[in-house]
Amino acid sequence: MRKFKTLFTLCIALLVVSTTMAREIYPLNDSWQFFFRSENDSEHARLVSLPHSWNNNPMAGSDFRETTANYLNEIFIPLEWSSKRLFLRFGGAQSVANVFVNGLHVGEHKGGATAFTFEITNQVRVGTNNTIQVVVSNNYRSDVLPVSTDINLYGGLYRGVELIVTDREAISPCYLGTQGVLVYPTEVDETEVRGEVEVRLSLTPQSDITLRVEWLNSEGKTVFTRSQRVRGAQQHERVPFHFKYPQLWRAEDPHLYTVVVTIEGEGSRDQVKLRTGFRTLTIDKETGWLAINGEVQQLRGVVMHHDNSSGGTPTRADFDLDLDFVHDLGATAIRSAVMPHDPYLYDCCDEQGLLAWVDLPLHRAPFMGDTAYYSTTLFEQNGVQQLREIIAQNMHHPSIVMWGLFSRLQLRGEEMLAYLKRLNEEAHRLDPTRPTVACSDQDGEINFITDLIAWRQEVGWRRGSAEDLVVWRAQLREHWSHLHSAVSYGGEGFLGMSQLGVQRTKDREWVSERAQARFHEEYCRHLEADSLFWGIWIENLFEYGSARRPYGLNGEGLVSLNRNEKKDAYYLYRALWNQEQPTVHLVNRRYRMRRIDRQAFTVYSSAGDPVLLLHDDTVAMHRYAPCQYRSDTVTLGGNVQVRVSAGGLGDGTLIQIGSVLRPQQRLVPLQKADLQTID
Repeated sequence: MRKFKTLFTLCIALLVVSTTMAREIYPLNDSWQFFFRSENDSEHARLVSLPHSWNNNPMAGSDFRETTANYLNEIFIPLEWSSKRLFLRFGGAQSVANVFVNGLHVGEHKGGATAFTFEITNQVRVGTNNTIQVVVSNNYRSDVLPVSTDINLYGGLYRGVELIVTDREAISPCYLGTQGVLVYPTEVDETEVRGEVEVRLSLTPQSDITLRVEWLNSEGKTVFTRSQRVRGAQQHERVPFHFKYPQLWRAEDPHLYTVVVTIEGEGSRDQVKLRTGFRTLTIDKETGWLAINGEVQQLRGVVMHHDNSSGGTPTRADFDLDLDFVHDLGATAIRSAVMPHDPYLYDCCDEQGLLAWVDLPLHRAPFMGDTAYYSTTLFEQNGVQQLREIIAQNMHHPSIVMWGLFSRLQLRGEEMLAYLKRLNEEAHRLDPTRPTVACSDQDGEINFITDLIAWRQEVGWRRGSAEDLVVWRAQLREHWSHLHSAVSYGGEGFLGMSQLGVQRTKDREWVSERAQARFHEEYCRHLEADSLFWGIWIENLFEYGSARRPYGLNGEGLVSLNRNEKKDAYYLYRALWNQEQPTVHLVNRRYRMRRIDRQAFTVYSSAGDPVLLLHDDTVAMHRYAPCQYRSDTVTLGGNVQVRVSAGGLGDGTLIQIGSVLRPQQRLVPLQKADLQTID
């Protein structure tokens, strides 16, 4: 087997640490050999860097690979580490990973959404090279969630890997994939905060250490400190804390604290830092809305999946770009659909004051052949284990305000109902401070399990008309207003399609961007200002790869998969939600060649009543709904310049009326030299 090295001159090249700081962390993201299990050996292995997936074409369709592959690396462990402890931490492996060191199995992890850590102290040899092998599989399994979804599960080590080196007495990095530090606030208000810090320890029976917990505010000033003595092989300690007049975390002022946990004994020292914030979460009795620090607010949320045009290994720069879209749209919340995102996303939400809903991978895709729940011990255990990992790893993020337990399930028997109730109880046991939520498109008892419910509504899309929303909303208000309800909706719209409806071919269905916009227009008209709902959730902010669909793409996004194109519906929500930057947008401007001479125009504007010019003729526009304006039908012919302006902003295009362009004709974009544009 061909070998290569990640030389641990890391001690010199990467480590600039005080001699009193025992914990050392080394990234192991370079120089991995990769080959599929079907290739039998590493003779033709590829050299890859992490994060890596063997499925980084999000629109691969039938070529999307569900298989098993090997990752190999070789590291040199210096003699100086003979008294140390070593841990391998994986940010995420999709979906099942088995880890071997020098051919010895050190552990298995089931579930691609969370981090996991294995101790390898007893498997390594000091003073020589050591091999690491990770066997990763994204094959379908009925005992690993999710078992029903249309998102691509991009197989591989799709997040980074770290080697953690500690003294013999350490804060354990193995507890549920956390850093070994968990924060449990018990009392929070503007005058005082109280709680406990749980510290997971990995000690020897002879241990005699001092455990110190220090709280720092955002300026680095100490606001609380406490030390206590720990003896023996204690596995965890709880350290109470309290301090006066905390600066609470709010969306408009996202103040953060840092807890520094240190253990010190004879010849040992370890330290972990964790950033968090303090705020209260309640459900307002009068409105049913979420209240943060007693202040109610209706959430304007977007659903986010897990890939882009580069595939399923998004970088920090990718997350930064995605959040730029969230802010530009004016959304106040995101939902991590199906499973959690990389923790970096929630770090950003903490800093930027965005709220987050994080899902457990218990989901049903809209395919008749799918089974979303198996009443087996292994399936149920995996769901509980993933829930524990998701909450433990992310509960310190103040931006996360609810745990999503399931999405679009169909209730199948009492066993399933009992399991969902068990998940709800477990979530509250692990984290009493946050409500639970589910997304439902069903009637019945399944809607009474979680604290909050978001109705996935589709009337007016595949069936009925948008006017049916009025009836549904009235029934909900009359009979089920005691439920804490939000609404979630979306429909596909593919760029480049000029038809206003649906075009069906033999094996696929394409829906136009304009049909998508019409759907969102009607939902906004009926739902946007309704106080019945604690949140409005748009599915989805971005398109995402879906190999299970015949065209390899879920087109519900307001923005294209490659993030290059904002669809018409995007600008509708920007006009409604972004109060800082006004919007003027001409709808259907990509529809350049039009056969029918009778035309009408729609404009989204938050900059005032728009003025529509066809060539130099002004056409009257009427307000149809908040930020929506429509023109009368006019008769046109030939090439027509369409301009719209309001409040110093403008938009426009050049359209051609008629079935065929003559060879000498060329469509050119409208010049907007005298108009300020928004994109």
